[in-house]
Amino acid sequence: MERFSIEIKRNKDTLQFEVADYLHHNGEHCKFEVYHNNEFVASFEPDQHKFLHVCKDTGKLDEKTMNLLCDKLEHIHI
Repeated sequence: MERFSIEIKRNKDTLQFEVADYLHHNGEHCKFEVYHNNEFVASFEPDQHKFLHVCKDTGKLDEKTMNLLCDKLEHIHI
């Protein structure tokens, strides 16, 4: 598992997230787990076309922020 940080710019705010990337992903759990302030907020799973889908959603982030996270992860790690 690799961990890295990403930033999401939302309006005038910059949100910091830590991402756990399961490099040897085998389908037993989600590929990406996302944490905000050391708290798990969501996980994402790529489909066969390499687009991310929400695997687990704690409901702590709004839909716009979730979409921005997906976009950022798709562009840097898939």
